[in-house]
Amino acid sequence: MPIEIKELHIKINVDEKAAATTTTASVDEGKIMYAISESVEQAVNIEKRKKER
Repeated sequence: MPIEIKELHIKINVDEKAAATTTTASVDEGKIMYAISESVEQAVNIEKRKKER
C-alpha cells in the first residue's frame, strides 16, 4: 500500500560560526540549487493536489 505525504515540514538550524569556516569549494552550488528546485517543485505539486480536492 503506497504512502502519500500530504505535508512536509523542514526545519534547519544555521550556525553562522560554522558557516563562516566552511569554504565554498567544499559545497557544490549546483547540487544545492538542484535540491532547492526539486523541493519547490514538489511543494507546488502538493498545493495543486490540495486545490483539486
